[in-house]
Amino acid sequence: AEAEAAYVWLAATQRPDGAWHQYYLAGARVKVATLDANVIAYVATGVWHHFLATADARFLAAMWPAVERAMGFVLTLQRKGGEVIWARHADGTPWSFALLTASSSTLFSLRCALAAAARLGHRRPAWERAAAALAGAIAEHRPGAFMPKDRWAMDWYYPVLVGVVGGDAARERLAAGRGRFVMEGLGARCVSDRPWVTAAETAECALAHAAAGLDDPARRLLSWTRHLRHEDGSYFTGMVHPERVHFPGGERTTYSGAAVVLAADALAGRGPASGLFGGIGLPPVAVPRRGVAEPDLV
Repeated sequence: AEAEAAYVWLAATQRPDGAWHQYYLAGARVKVATLDANVIAYVATGVWHHFLATADARFLAAMWPAVERAMGFVLTLQRKGGEVIWARHADGTPWSFALLTASSSTLFSLRCALAAAARLGHRRPAWERAAAALAGAIAEHRPGAFMPKDRWAMDWYYPVLVGVVGGDAARERLAAGRGRFVMEGLGARCVSDRPWVTAAETAECALAHAAAGLDDPARRLLSWTRHLRHEDGSYFTGMVHPERVHFPGGERTTYSGAAVVLAADALAGRGPASGLFGGIGLPPVAVPRRGVAEPDLV
């Protein structure tokens, strides 16, 4: 019921153009007016996950208009190369760059939106083409497509987490970045050049390893979040090592706890939504390759 109340709030505060602002305060007062594409798109992932968890077709149908409007807004920011510009300013002006992590998250949400459309009997071929172009941009990662952010761990594991990089290539990518981003026995760094680990990055990194078929490393990573767990069950955002100082301050965030819950569910494999981040139930996405007539499917 609490989760559905959050979705009711989203539907009630959605702008006519399908967007939401980046941050709100109580009473739906806007704190940060930026219109962040991957945040807006993520409603599709949440709605589809909730449907998988509850099998509530009524809920899915009720939220469909909000999902459709959100994806409509997001896809106005897709460039010809397939990548999605990160955001629009409050006045509607698009930002000048795309981000690899944000575009990867947007692709996953688009796949969830396509799954919801199929379940409700809607065809959205334009979304399918957009997803293929976006997957191609992420896989190719051509120079200039994305703002360089390779010191952030998310740029390392997100293409694996969302299924664009799979199989041997996924395992090679994760192995190649491990020395830069993982503090053994402690968790995943937020950025490669700072000695702090975060619960959210560690849990998401575990999800990416599970998606690549690396269940044992995924379980080890998830177990390392335990030192960030408060006695009340919440999770500190991060910790600096070796000082063992919580960073920032004593902050405990809902998104950190949520990431741990999602990873634990995926690795337990018992919940009805546990296979989502492994791509189960999502439509395959064609990844075009240069000089290849037929696309790869991921």
